[in-house]
Amino acid sequence: MASRVEIDEDNDTNKGSMWVLDQKLDQPMDEEAGRLRNMYREKKFSALLLMRLAFQSLGVVFGDLGTSPLYVFYNTFPHGISDPEDVVGALSLIIYSLTLIPLLKYVFVVCRANDSGQGGTFALYSLLCRHANVKTIPNQHRTDEELTTYSRSTFHEQSYAAKTKKWLEGHASRKNALLLLVLVGTCMVIGDGILTPAISVLSAAGGIKVSSPGMKNDYVILVAVVILVGLFSVQHYGTDKVGWLFAPIVLLWFLLIGGIGIFNIWKHDSSVLRAFSPVYIYRYFKRNGRDGWTSLGGIMLSITGTEALFADLAHFPVSAVQIAFTTVVFPCLLLAYSGQAAYLMKNHDNKTVLQAFYLSIPEKIYWPVFIVATLAAVVASQATISATFSIIKQALALGCFPRVKVVHTSKKFLGQIYIPDINWILMILCIAVTAGFKNQSQIGNAYGTAVVVVMLATTLLMTLIMILVWRCHWILVLIFTGLSLVVECTYFSAVLFKVDQGGWVPLVIAAAFLLIMYVWHYGTLKRYEFEMHSKVSMAWLLGLGPSLGLVRVPGIGLVYTELASGVPHIFSHFITNLPAIHSVVVFVCVKYLPVYTVPEEERFLVKRIGPKSFHMFRCVARYGYKDLHKKDDDFEKKLFDNLFMFVRLESMMEGCSDSDEYSIYGQQTERSREGLINNNDNTIGSTADLTISSVDSIVPAKSPLHANNTMSSSSQLSMQNEIDELEFLNNCRDAGVVHILGNTVVRARRDSRFYKKIAVDYIYAFLRKVCREHSVIFNVPHESLLNVGQIFYV
Repeated sequence: MASRVEIDEDNDTNKGSMWVLDQKLDQPMDEEAGRLRNMYREKKFSALLLMRLAFQSLGVVFGDLGTSPLYVFYNTFPHGISDPEDVVGALSLIIYSLTLIPLLKYVFVVCRANDSGQGGTFALYSLLCRHANVKTIPNQHRTDEELTTYSRSTFHEQSYAAKTKKWLEGHASRKNALLLLVLVGTCMVIGDGILTPAISVLSAAGGIKVSSPGMKNDYVILVAVVILVGLFSVQHYGTDKVGWLFAPIVLLWFLLIGGIGIFNIWKHDSSVLRAFSPVYIYRYFKRNGRDGWTSLGGIMLSITGTEALFADLAHFPVSAVQIAFTTVVFPCLLLAYSGQAAYLMKNHDNKTVLQAFYLSIPEKIYWPVFIVATLAAVVASQATISATFSIIKQALALGCFPRVKVVHTSKKFLGQIYIPDINWILMILCIAVTAGFKNQSQIGNAYGTAVVVVMLATTLLMTLIMILVWRCHWILVLIFTGLSLVVECTYFSAVLFKVDQGGWVPLVIAAAFLLIMYVWHYGTLKRYEFEMHSKVSMAWLLGLGPSLGLVRVPGIGLVYTELASGVPHIFSHFITNLPAIHSVVVFVCVKYLPVYTVPEEERFLVKRIGPKSFHMFRCVARYGYKDLHKKDDDFEKKLFDNLFMFVRLESMMEGCSDSDEYSIYGQQTERSREGLINNNDNTIGSTADLTISSVDSIVPAKSPLHANNTMSSSSQLSMQNEIDELEFLNNCRDAGVVHILGNTVVRARRDSRFYKKIAVDYIYAFLRKVCREHSVIFNVPHESLLNVGQIFYV
């Protein structure tokens, strides 16, 4: 069955008397959400545990940043070194770049802007969405703010933050611009996921040529490609199974490069330590002019991996990351770059610069260092690939990416996921980049372009975070934004000179992913607007009577909708074309919120629609952007468990007198609920062992036994009604459950502009065809699925 509906984008809902009646009949779930409020306490870590977490963070967070010494000096001086003093100037730039960007900006400022431990551009965006109404798909409700993970702050109406909030919310174009900024940053992170394995593995494999100078470059590329294929092929095992190796490998790597750096400073030229004076930066630019300026594209590779540091923040407290960076990563990197610079002061011909890292290694430990370098490159690649999976999952949850298969690879860590489709796309693009460019220089140019754009996007988002979330003084905001933009815009201007030398690659990759993400988001937004405009009034539904004007057949119908209120158009279309509907109807709304996770006990909201004789309910299942719906293999069981609990608690409250005392939180509530569950064993059968702590409702503080002794005749009648309805619901569930999903087809209007027709009729239609079906995402059995077709024009 299919219907054709055409909606006007600028059409506004008429708010007359029917609208008022509808609001009274279909009240928001304020009361239901209020019952679910729990107290949230921040975790405290002991000093010993913090040190252990700091050690573990080395293998996940810092792998990409730690492998930069493999290729920085070659990309800075691709044509050789004409003056040894240039090495000191380049080293000075590296030292202050590492100090200003990774150390001061990210580790001590940006990492504090995490969303309950989650990092990345979408984590910043989710924070902004909670503090200002900037989400483009308006499916949030004030009841969502009752979640324990939905933390937000309030500010005075006349404050600078309130004015900024009002300005952001003032026009849809500003919300779209903010979303576009987040999508650009996200697409560049995906570009990092392609370029990091390419340049890291190719640079590590290049060490073979040092011991065998006559070897052709094609053999090095072949070795790199084999390593890359192996790397992407084992992704489905997940980092949890091999992650215990990462931290020791990366720690050994940092200790090796730090020790080699000390050896080279002592052996070759300790005068390079004067690079800690910023005067040599000025002399470097004065001596080299434009060539010195363009060499910044190579210098900036020393801070690549900083965004991966922020994106991979999920499983470690910020304090552990800060300890690891300041005590191990930062000093070892400074020693490694200083040691290479000392070696290049004495050996600065073109061939030496090309393999500066490997040539500076003492001969006796060359092969062990080569093996560790290759393993460290694999770990660095793993970190960016994992970050890419995580950020695509976040985009998917917020309606900005086509539905793809997401697999959990760890039972311990929710954030460790694997996306098969994206994994193979990354592998193909990574191999294409490696085999296509064949040298580190052009890949380095592309890499630098991607990194600097992500950093600029993060700076702009951080400015809003400091104003709206942290409510910093405008002077502090100005200092942070000004210093960040000065450094990053300087690097950006340098990489622009290298767009034609490989810098175009991440721009093309980002443009392709940006087109996909924006078109998908546009289609998702229009589908939601269609549901909002075409939803059916509750007054009309109640006018049909308890039978809805149809035959009520045994069974339960789960009607999936994106609406948290109102009756979806697919339901009215369904009952218009078929002469029967199930005895129990549940409108199921699965929606993602701008929070990293929704606690299991707060996931479901249930309420009744209309009189009891209608047997109609609404269930809203809420997820965060790190949650995975497919993880709920027993989603249907949990839904019914919460539905049964709602019926029992509703009946219990109806049977209570006004003099009863109530308790929302605390142990009395838990004991009352447990007693309630145990007392209904014979009534609801298998639902006795449900995870019903998820519905935290107002229940009598008196024990169930005491309540039974003082029960009035009205409460006895209420309990009898409860038993009857629970038995009715159980019988309906035994009769069969049918999942009713809308299959909405979006088409552009005939008078639409050509680019809109291309985007909607071709790109969005193609993405809809190749992406996963809703029934697969919701884990719906094929024999229980009923699709209701709709076509609408935008």
